[in-house]
Amino acid sequence: MKKLVLSTLAAAVAATSGMAADYTLKFSHVVSQNTPKGKAADFFEKRLEELSGGKIDVQVYPSSQLYKDNAVLKALRLNSVQMAAPSFSKFGKIVPQLALFDLPFIFKDLDHLHRVQDGEVGTKLKSMVTAKGIVALNFWDNGFKQLSSNKKPLLNPEDAKGQKFRIMSSKVLEAQFHAVGANPQMMPFSEVYSGLQQGVIDAAENPISNIYTKKFHEVQKYLSISDHGYLGYLVVMSKKFWNSLPEDLQKNVTQAMNEATEKERQYALDLNMKQLKLIQDYAKKTGKIEIFTLTDAQKQAWREKVSAIYPDFYSKRKIGQDLIEKTIATK
Repeated sequence: MKKLVLSTLAAAVAATSGMAADYTLKFSHVVSQNTPKGKAADFFEKRLEELSGGKIDVQVYPSSQLYKDNAVLKALRLNSVQMAAPSFSKFGKIVPQLALFDLPFIFKDLDHLHRVQDGEVGTKLKSMVTAKGIVALNFWDNGFKQLSSNKKPLLNPEDAKGQKFRIMSSKVLEAQFHAVGANPQMMPFSEVYSGLQQGVIDAAENPISNIYTKKFHEVQKYLSISDHGYLGYLVVMSKKFWNSLPEDLQKNVTQAMNEATEKERQYALDLNMKQLKLIQDYAKKTGKIEIFTLTDAQKQAWREKVSAIYPDFYSKRKIGQDLIEKTIATK
């Protein structure tokens, strides 16, 4: 009897310490734990371990502890890591169609964006990624981008004329700023603060979380809440790992991922609202930055101007007319 109790105890200890896990899933990401992506990854870890009854041991590695985003896709293919959530730009070479998310003013609002991601267009994009040997699971939010400048408030498209805008490497973003007569300049994200401070660039586009955490609001005179573009992530998994899982555990992964996605989107929304409030407080206190919210009429003027670039990306090698039109038509 004593032996039986001891062996039961040993089994319980093994189960809680992760020793009983049949599979180990390493989830590598590049941001800190207190970001929406970081918090959602931790939620996914707890939820999948719970749903799988401890059969899958999830280990989250934040802040580029394992890999930077530019190396993680190769690591996934080799199954050196089982899961990651890179930004869309990291898929540019393998699935250029993900540049759909760079198109300015293609999403009416957050609800429309999520209906696109969770509907036919999102499914098609994910299947394109999966066809390249990496299993695409779900889209996670960073947030909508806003416009900031030192030259003048960006309220109408003509206000951008001649201004030097920092952009990340993207043909879409280059075309977007050319369409309003601005000068797009590619620059590493790490150099944006000093670039704005020293006048190397006049303006930028970023989600509120980037503006606040990198203190761009301290080196910009004007901020326009434009929600003109979107930044997000695609959560992906090693195909070798996915195929090694029995069907019941694959279902557990899917369920945990869907629940984590719902959480992540809410975290991102809450954080953007909280940090916008902090920027507004800074503006009131210091008077160093003016904040504007574009009216519907102003947004429409921008939309008309920049949507002229959509046909440039109709070819299948770029984004594809079908995907662009389906996105606009998504109800």
